[in-house]
Amino acid sequence: MKYYEVTFSLTPYSADACDVLAALAGEVGFESFEETATGLLGYVQQALFDEAALKEAIEDFPFEEVGISYEVREAEDKDWNAQWEEEGFEPICIASHEDCPAIMIHDGRHLPESLSEDTIAIEIDAKLAFGTGTHETTRMVVKHSGTVLSCLTNRPQELSNKKEPSPSVRVLDCGTGTGILSIATLKLGASEAVGYDIDEWSVDNARHNAVINRVDDRFTSLLGDVSILKEVKGTFDLVMANINRNILLADLPMMHKKMAPGARLILSGFYTTDCPMLIEKAQSLGMTLTNQDEDHDWACLVFKN
Repeated sequence: MKYYEVTFSLTPYSADACDVLAALAGEVGFESFEETATGLLGYVQQALFDEAALKEAIEDFPFEEVGISYEVREAEDKDWNAQWEEEGFEPICIASHEDCPAIMIHDGRHLPESLSEDTIAIEIDAKLAFGTGTHETTRMVVKHSGTVLSCLTNRPQELSNKKEPSPSVRVLDCGTGTGILSIATLKLGASEAVGYDIDEWSVDNARHNAVINRVDDRFTSLLGDVSILKEVKGTFDLVMANINRNILLADLPMMHKKMAPGARLILSGFYTTDCPMLIEKAQSLGMTLTNQDEDHDWACLVFKN
């Protein structure tokens, strides 16, 4: 993907003002930031850059005494994960609740020293794709997916539409990245997972990680945006999306169409300040909020269809 690098300068500079600016820029599509001596470096996909929306956010900046200027340039086209892939990451343990196994996420360079019998290991080889478990949003979705799957695999007869309760759970992973969310649900007992992503690197990387974790026979990785769902047959019992707020607001109607009766939706990738509008949108589609979580200003919402 092609990115713009935007240099933000704040006068006078303050850490609090930078935090607010990052939150506002995140709402208009920016994905990541680096601190500088005078402000921030922000990165946004060229296809998603909305300069009018950015200017409006800056005009409404709540710190009236702070002046903000910015400069836009094309980001260097290189392997942004080169150093990450070389150094890797330390193992990360994610637990949902006492009835669900803990998830231990690691790469091939940093293996867990020991695993308890009820811990599930997932190896992730990140190749230009988001999702290793190091980010708060990924951890929250993995945590809540374990809780949701425990409910779905023991769902009552009227939801399974069968004479006997069925453990069969079909999962949709929107913006699959490394495939970590699909892999986690498959290892926790889901019967099938379908993921899609607009980035070809991510689609290939997700397939690669599914093979590493021996769940590739139950995982399908598709290239495309939410419109690809028109080609996907059937509905899903669990839908997960770890994407920024603006894309979620636009894509929620199509996601909802693919949800089975009683299905759950787990959303993350946005700030706590974004929750009200996402809740309002989901409720307008007939969904009910069942859980709300946050971690360092990042939020996670769980809905029931």
